[in-house]
Amino acid sequence: MKKTECPWYNETSAIKRAYDLGLIDKKWVQEFCWNGGKNCIRKKRFEKEGYVSPDYILPDGTEDPKLKNYYLNHD
Repeated sequence: MKKTECPWYNETSAIKRAYDLGLIDKKWVQEFCWNGGKNCIRKKRFEKEGYVSPDYILPDGTEDPKLKNYYLNHD
């Protein structure tokens, strides 16, 4: 697969931080962030509504309890 990063996959990205910390599987960044943001609910909502998803919401729009616990205890 050719890697085309989403424009929002940078130091401000909760998904990038979670991946870099080893909190989420590589599949999330491969399927969404390194695929130009294709089908990413977080990206779609931000660009269309200006809505910033909580840090514990995965690219498919689901809530990750492990991420939620981490971010609620580390912010």
